[in-house]
Amino acid sequence: MTTQWYVGVDLGGTTIKLAFVDSYGDIVYKGEVPTNTDNEGSEITTDIAKWIDQSLVHLGESKDRLHSIGMGAPGFINMETGYIYQAVNIGWKNFHLKDRLEMDAGLPVIVDNDANIAALGEMWRGAGDGAKNLLCVTLGTGVGGGIIANGNILHGVNGMAGEIGHITAVPEDGYPCNCGKTGCLETVSSATGIARIAKELVTDFPNSLLANEYKKEDKMTAKIVFEAAENNDECALLVVNKVTYYLGFALANLANAFNPEKIVVGGGVSKAGETLIKPLEKAFQQFALPRVAEGASIVVATLGNDAGVIGGAWLAKTQK
Repeated sequence: MTTQWYVGVDLGGTTIKLAFVDSYGDIVYKGEVPTNTDNEGSEITTDIAKWIDQSLVHLGESKDRLHSIGMGAPGFINMETGYIYQAVNIGWKNFHLKDRLEMDAGLPVIVDNDANIAALGEMWRGAGDGAKNLLCVTLGTGVGGGIIANGNILHGVNGMAGEIGHITAVPEDGYPCNCGKTGCLETVSSATGIARIAKELVTDFPNSLLANEYKKEDKMTAKIVFEAAENNDECALLVVNKVTYYLGFALANLANAFNPEKIVVGGGVSKAGETLIKPLEKAFQQFALPRVAEGASIVVATLGNDAGVIGGAWLAKTQK
């Protein structure tokens, strides 16, 4: 009997990543298509269905090879129905994603939040290494997250569990966040937040390596900050310590609440590796209960852009 494949789909604001994945979590074939946000994103499900059909033709396979689709999407989602209340960057509002994709692709579909499926991918085949209690935090333009307890994603009463980026990390005099609150973790530990903190601190260190790189590049980025920190630049190290202090504080409080085995750090900022992880571990140890800290290891995500499609496949494999 021919083994079936699962279709993992990871919808982003600029590209849709797609893959056929086998039951062991190995990617058989993958690709991506641009995210067409015209007409309130109405063509997206058709584009996904086209990619599936064209890829099957390319591989000389029939539709029978495919079991189902697991898809990660940004925005507020009803997990039961696959209904998107709102996905601002995509243009969806009150969009029947599951129903539309099932109709266009002719396959069963299950939908979850994009950060959640990345966490599932890392649990199954990445840095989570099979840990059933896992916290995943993604440090990119914003801060995303997923919480896995006993092998299952926590969704909460209306799908909002795992909004790690909107934990209040700076209760007084915090920066305004896009969500409408102030002092969210996202304002201090995202790539955007790191750049802003660096711009503020660099004025006190006009002769620092960080100040020189900032002038040379004519912009501040998290990458510049971490590269300067690797070279022991005093200003950059202050920025990194401030950022990891807030992040360690938030992650330790989460860990005290649900006692994870692994804390997986992903997203563009995680490319800083040990320059990020070492000070983060120090801050985490400061705020976590000793026994909680003893049980948890902080690791860098390993799947990169494949985390979402592998997590989507896991969703399809286990829920359908």
